[in-house]
Amino acid sequence: MRTARNIATCLFGVLAIAFALSQPAAACPFCAAPSLTLSEQLAMSDAVVLVQWVEGKMTKGQVAGTTVYTIESVLKGPEDLLKKGDKIALARYRVGKKGDQFILMGTRGTVIEWGSPLEVTKTSYKYLANAPGPKEPQKKRLAYYLKYLEFPDQLVSNDAFAEFANADYKDVTVLADVMPRDRIRKWVGSSDTPVTRLGFYGLLLGLCGEKEDAALMRNVIIEPSDDFRLGIDGVMSGYLLLTGNDGLDEIDRTKLKTKILLDKEGKPVLNKEGKTTPLPFSETYAAMQALRFMQRFAPEVIEQKRLKQSMRILLDRPELADLVIADLARWKDWDVQDKLMALYGADEYNVPSIKRAIVRYMLVSTKDVPDDPEAKEPQHVTDGKKHLAALEKMDPKTVREAKRFFFLQ
Repeated sequence: MRTARNIATCLFGVLAIAFALSQPAAACPFCAAPSLTLSEQLAMSDAVVLVQWVEGKMTKGQVAGTTVYTIESVLKGPEDLLKKGDKIALARYRVGKKGDQFILMGTRGTVIEWGSPLEVTKTSYKYLANAPGPKEPQKKRLAYYLKYLEFPDQLVSNDAFAEFANADYKDVTVLADVMPRDRIRKWVGSSDTPVTRLGFYGLLLGLCGEKEDAALMRNVIIEPSDDFRLGIDGVMSGYLLLTGNDGLDEIDRTKLKTKILLDKEGKPVLNKEGKTTPLPFSETYAAMQALRFMQRFAPEVIEQKRLKQSMRILLDRPELADLVIADLARWKDWDVQDKLMALYGADEYNVPSIKRAIVRYMLVSTKDVPDDPEAKEPQHVTDGKKHLAALEKMDPKTVREAKRFFFLQ
């Protein structure tokens, strides 16, 4: 069971984990790992020109190939060195035909060192030429890129999405009033939408959507599927933004409390042998991610007490217990101390990672004290110390290891 959990976690969480480690704390949730955008590349370049392919010579023997371009427009660069009509010869033969357009970006030393040509169309060049620079107000920048999400030109749509992947969540939320709701709704409900963007679009619909959009999102969420669904965590989060407590009740029923796949009427989905189908771990983990999102980014929508209630449901899932316990500790939910003591070493919970998580939970509980040194010790601190003492007697090795790791953090 632990092996299955680990495999599913890798499949579902690898992008999210890499993303979290590589981004600022408040960066856009449910976007793929960010890349260097075109506007950033332009800002880093000393020279940027639009060129047209003229001719190319392939390598022959010891003679290196070359490609010649002519400058059509100068976006950026020294006027004394770059003029319309000038020719630029680059080492290495590059395939092209007369009329093909490219962007060249270069850095200036004794001469301009040009990078690899980026093929563009008239449309993508116009997009690039008109794009607000990195120093422009973020609201203005993102409003520009919002218009180009899912644009037919892939270079443009990929870059526009990358701008959002680099953006802070708070900067995305202020665009709610200008988001193209109908288009976003279509993307969320379409199987043609790239799965790497589905979660983000689900989040956008949660920010700008209306009541009927919640029904669409619910249908997407509860669609019976035993496949791994990348991005469904973002759709769940957007759904919770729109529906609050009522939506969380639905997530509890269909993703957290049940261990089997349910159809849209709430009936068990049967396989070819007439047996119930297990709910994929990835679906439960996606719901868990949605809880984390709401707790961190939208605490005003659903009360913390209610979110904790949903997270506690997953304590009944040994394959998730260590992750859940860590979240409850971060959320300062000290009402499950006794339950965790009862789980320690019991049956399927007799796993080192779960034991360590419980010890760390107790350690954290003893550190959650009032700022006033004269204040009375909270009950959860007293109980945490008592439980730690009991665990130290019961399992000194695990407590010792957990403490060592805890104090190194």
